[in-house]
Amino acid sequence: MTPQSEEKYCIGIDLGTTNCVLAFIRPAVTEQGHGEQGHGEQGEGGPSGQREVEVFAVPQWVDLGTIQARTTLPSFHYTFTDAERTALPSGGVPSFLKKSPNVCVGEFARIAGTNHPGRLIASAKSWLSHEGVDRTADLLPWHGDEDVPRQSPKSASASYLDHLRRAWDAAHPEHPMAEQDVVITLPASFDEVARELTVAAAAEAGLPKIQLIEEPQAAFYAWLDRNQSDWTHRVRVGQSILVCDIGGGTTDLTLIRVRKATTAAAVGTNVLDARNAGQPDSAPEASSESQTLQFHRVAVGKHLILGGDNLDLAVAKLAESKLAAPLAARQWQRLVAVARDAKETMLSPGRPTATTLNVAGEGASLIGGSVSVSLTADDIDEALLEGFFPPVSLDSLVDQEQSGFQELGLPYATDPAITKHLAQFLRDHRETGRDDPEVDSDRVDLVLFNGGVLRSNAIQDRVIGCLASWFAGDVSDWKPQVLAAPRLDLSVAQGAAYYALVRRGEGVRIAANLARTYFMQISQSPPRAVCVIPADAQGGQRYRIDSRPMNLRVGTPVRFPLWVSSTRLVDRPGDVVEIDESEMTALPPIQTALRDQKRRKEASMEIVIESELSEIGTIGLFCVAVDRSRGDDGLRVTEEVKPKRWKLDFDIRATLETDRVSHEGSGEASGILDEATIDACIADIHAVFINQTEKPSKLVKRLQATLETKREHWPPVLLRKIWEGLIAVEPARRLSASHEARWLNLLGYSLRPGYGVAVDDWRTSQTWRLLQGKIAHDDAQTRAETMILWRRICGGLTAGQQSQLSANLRKNALTGARAESGETLEAWRLAGSLERLPQHEKQDLAHLAIEQLQRKKALPIYPALFWAVGRIASRQPGYGPINLAVSDREAASIVCRLLALPIMQNVGDQRWTDAMRSSASLALTQIARRCHDRFRDLDDEIREEVLRQLSLLDAPAHWHQLVREGGQFDHEEQAAIFGDSLPLGIELS
Repeated sequence: MTPQSEEKYCIGIDLGTTNCVLAFIRPAVTEQGHGEQGHGEQGEGGPSGQREVEVFAVPQWVDLGTIQARTTLPSFHYTFTDAERTALPSGGVPSFLKKSPNVCVGEFARIAGTNHPGRLIASAKSWLSHEGVDRTADLLPWHGDEDVPRQSPKSASASYLDHLRRAWDAAHPEHPMAEQDVVITLPASFDEVARELTVAAAAEAGLPKIQLIEEPQAAFYAWLDRNQSDWTHRVRVGQSILVCDIGGGTTDLTLIRVRKATTAAAVGTNVLDARNAGQPDSAPEASSESQTLQFHRVAVGKHLILGGDNLDLAVAKLAESKLAAPLAARQWQRLVAVARDAKETMLSPGRPTATTLNVAGEGASLIGGSVSVSLTADDIDEALLEGFFPPVSLDSLVDQEQSGFQELGLPYATDPAITKHLAQFLRDHRETGRDDPEVDSDRVDLVLFNGGVLRSNAIQDRVIGCLASWFAGDVSDWKPQVLAAPRLDLSVAQGAAYYALVRRGEGVRIAANLARTYFMQISQSPPRAVCVIPADAQGGQRYRIDSRPMNLRVGTPVRFPLWVSSTRLVDRPGDVVEIDESEMTALPPIQTALRDQKRRKEASMEIVIESELSEIGTIGLFCVAVDRSRGDDGLRVTEEVKPKRWKLDFDIRATLETDRVSHEGSGEASGILDEATIDACIADIHAVFINQTEKPSKLVKRLQATLETKREHWPPVLLRKIWEGLIAVEPARRLSASHEARWLNLLGYSLRPGYGVAVDDWRTSQTWRLLQGKIAHDDAQTRAETMILWRRICGGLTAGQQSQLSANLRKNALTGARAESGETLEAWRLAGSLERLPQHEKQDLAHLAIEQLQRKKALPIYPALFWAVGRIASRQPGYGPINLAVSDREAASIVCRLLALPIMQNVGDQRWTDAMRSSASLALTQIARRCHDRFRDLDDEIREEVLRQLSLLDAPAHWHQLVREGGQFDHEEQAAIFGDSLPLGIELS
């Protein structure tokens, strides 16, 4: 131990979904109690003479004008109302609480959010792991009030860490948190992006240097700390320990094997650090008894957004079912908040026989509109114990078809039965870690519970009952032993602080391998991947995939789909495996652009993939240049000459639904053509733009003849090759207006919908750079073709690019004098396609379109106007994020205005063409379609009006079903929504 380490505190932070906790261990040189009066709670257990883990009591607002220090900081972020902000005291407030006078986090945020849910950010940690949204985008609070500033899941998480840091610094001015040894916990099942965003959130909060530890491991470290004097007598070699951690947002399962120790790592020396640094192991002396045992974390479960939040929703659903009618969205949020308190009351020992949930009304009817529902203990048990912890057999399968709870915008697990997920986890890992002959058990011998949900004895009993039924065999009274944990809400932070001490060489270390295998996809048909990081990887280890060298062009972005598996744990780096989605989960792709100033832009470079697992548990992947001039393999490294390495960064934006389509390779898998055919297509393009032996108007027919296939059947990979061919002849588009119009038309067609094939984001950005504001021939046809191009590829455009297009349209095209022109028609179709616009811009466009629908002169473009309104106000965007969908209130207003149009009052009018009927019906269906999210769904009365209008318009029966019951559009219907044929294998979200 260095003197510098001695001077630092060991700090553990549980960054929880529902509560945050800060625990610490004092420096050895600090006298017990010095500088901590009123701010600490000693940890449980610990023999005499050992440094104890203490819990820091965090000052926070608990009411207006009242500040208290509490051991937990509720993970809620609240924006004050004007009245609340005025009521806050001006004096006697700690300086760190004055940092953000408009917001607060903690207990008052939780309480105030019950009455003002539109001002509250909750479950930020679940959003941080939500792969269906851009986790760096400002989207919280979900469906918040209009005057409440939005934050990203990362920034919301940072706000809790920032509060903890400032509170600590105020109490320890001589020991600021940023200079201590800080460990932050996260779920074992967090994906790589969520881990990196947690590190980024800490940096944003002023903690640039942290360590990460998985929550189940931290909980087990807390148990080791509490039992330092006798843990060797509580376990034996060969046993399996299940850590079952069910918190507010996630269910985390971890399996630990007890093995015979073979190194001094059993007593906590940082063997990995020493080996990686090339230094000899220097473990402190340990007793022979403690050297006989070692803990190995061998498996972690899949990421499940399934926890206390789901139980709250279940209680709220149960209460609502006893009412005469469903609640409005805001009142529903209040019901969920009070359901949380009811759940905790009814799952605690000595519970009452019944409880009452009281929910305030809305607005002027705050009192008159209030509701009150009584639930019995049996009601709660049926909803929670039977719904989430039913007795099941070990071979029970997780139901993939159930809808699960989809409220609040989060992708909760489809099957709420946690015991089924536990059974699947134990089936998958019954043999994992049994390669040691001393490990002779395939059952769970010991259980450590953690997380707020498992504070309930009733739920613990259900889990123990399942384990006993699965593994008891012929021993009728057998059941696993429960490892005691007196404060489940504090254990994770306490264990994290203890782990900081373990990293210094004190205490007992868990030998924790990665327990997940990472793969990089290398082919689409068949889908195959190469192992890049094995499951037994440990911090600081590096791997090089020598068996898979690649030639990549310099200056061109490369993207590699990445997969992870928690069940394929024996694959080694370089092994090529078939992609099986039942065993492997897609991660956001990784990408980079190779740039080398010493090489020509067109040059190619031979590279191999190198991977590493960092000490804090994040993944690093690199392209490493191969220089054959330096040896046979070109991979030798000396201190003087090191190969060039390019970091492969996770594309966080690619966590959106549209980009996962390309990640899964559906676009590429829909058809691959031979090089000769592609060369023939390029020759056809050259005949028009280079040799000028063919008219531009003949190009598509010529390509169809060459391919012997109509263009709507061209596969995405071929289309992208045509895009490359067109980009290569780009200067020739200036030959004439007809050349440019044909070039624009085919370029947009070949890149549609702007996503779906690897590196489409780069292709789209290149197209924008070449064309935005740079059209050579300013005539009506070229302007219209430009709008068609942007409409076709706008799924790949950024929000800023779409806003720029929208501003240009509003200024020049949407309200032109010739409303019936083809140019205006295409302008409206483009406007309707811009799904990344802010809500207020969408609303303005929708109202402007409805105004045009009242003009008789605009009759020729009525189909385009209806189509645009439907896209703008759709309940489920085709490719854009859900958080940008217009509000249910605004959508209802748009529907009512559509239904009130003069043309709608007489559907027998001869002006109704088939195109008008179809576009009007599709618009109404998109806006009124049921999606089972009360913040997006329209009222039943409005949907009934829409259904009547659909009947009058002779809309397809399936569209009636979508409005009445919900569901998905089929491929042909998606093409109608998209406004063009979709490429093979590519779907809207």
